Amino acid sequence: MHLLLRRVRVFADGRLSEPQDLLLRHGTVADIGSDLPSSSETKELSFPDEVWALPGWFDTGTWVGEPGYEYREDFYSAAQAAVAGGFTALAPLPNTSPPVDGKGSVAFVRHQTAHMPVHFYPIGAVSVGTAGKDLAELYDMHNAGAVAFSDGTNPIQDAGLLLRALQYTQGFGGLVIDWPFYRDLAVGGQMHEGVVSTRMGLRGIPPLSEEVAIQRSLSVLEYAGGRLHLHLLSSAGSVALVRAAKRAGLPVTASVGVLHLCFTDDYLQGFDSLWKVIPPLRTEEHRQALIEGVLDGTIDILCTHHIPWHVEAKQVEFPFAEAGAIGLETAFALCRTYLADVLPVEVLVEKWAWAPRRLLGIELPTLSVGSPAEIALMAPEREWKVEAEGLRSRSTNTPLDGHWLRGKPVGIINRTHIVWA
Repeated sequence: MHLLLRRVRVFADGRLSEPQDLLLRHGTVADIGSDLPSSSETKELSFPDEVWALPGWFDTGTWVGEPGYEYREDFYSAAQAAVAGGFTALAPLPNTSPPVDGKGSVAFVRHQTAHMPVHFYPIGAVSVGTAGKDLAELYDMHNAGAVAFSDGTNPIQDAGLLLRALQYTQGFGGLVIDWPFYRDLAVGGQMHEGVVSTRMGLRGIPPLSEEVAIQRSLSVLEYAGGRLHLHLLSSAGSVALVRAAKRAGLPVTASVGVLHLCFTDDYLQGFDSLWKVIPPLRTEEHRQALIEGVLDGTIDILCTHHIPWHVEAKQVEFPFAEAGAIGLETAFALCRTYLADVLPVEVLVEKWAWAPRRLLGIELPTLSVGSPAEIALMAPEREWKVEAEGLRSRSTNTPLDGHWLRGKPVGIINRTHIVWA
């Protein structure tokens, strides 16, 4: 199929072009230029407002419930939500039932998603059953197609397990992803520990619970070697620790959830459980430190921290509600609505499209003639109202329900898959 997109701004050579035509043939970028000729076998498409053609976005650490929790999110609904967010690839966490902790389960993820318009790159478990005890079959999962290893929503509490994982993966250049969180330092915690939690009468989650875990993980990395990614930083102290480690030459990278760049714990004052996430939203001081960390390269990638929950998990009293929010479909809009002044399009492409793939050893998508088409089409100024029931995710637990946002994904083109949002 031939597709001709009229007057879109193409991200090429590190910047957005002026409006140009983009011609695609059989899943490949065939030509870019002004007033390109059409033909009888070419479908032409134009848009009523400005549209950017960007390298397809990639989300690391998406939670998908298949197998075992399909009622929260399955591969199909996750792919549809990804399309609606401009994502052409996802790296899902292993916390399913059964978990992705062996070569068979890695093969299952790849087989079940092979036909979908969104690429799924499975993350294998560090430990058997993500239980934090015995090392899983890391080498076998690597050979089966796992792009990294993590216990996902079960943060590694045992330094010895982390040590063995870092040592073992060095033999094949594997990546260990650790969510830095010491549960024993946040028992019963509901939100960021501070003035707001005290005012609300809720037990807090101190930054210490994250920063101590980071200090431990960096010390283990320095001793053992290997490659370590710290997933979901949330505090100023965490950013400072990672910045110092990078300056010292440690092979560490880090990510942050987009909600944490846009909002603070003030949003929890109405006891709305949809704002309850872990790591928690913290104060403005922490938010600004996270943004600074993104801009100076301390934080390498952005992620949605997409955690779907069924209605009954959220519509309960705040202390009993599960933590987590969906985020695939609103990530671009959050960046445009709340962060446009500090995160220009060049930073968005680096943090959402290129850095995640570079980290996981996946080929980078580019919009150059002859390259495979892996494209996110985004309308940067289009305003829309978030309606939870109208989102494509199987779950509706977004704290943004009813919010007006600026920036709307139009759809994706992934080789021969063309899907509109």
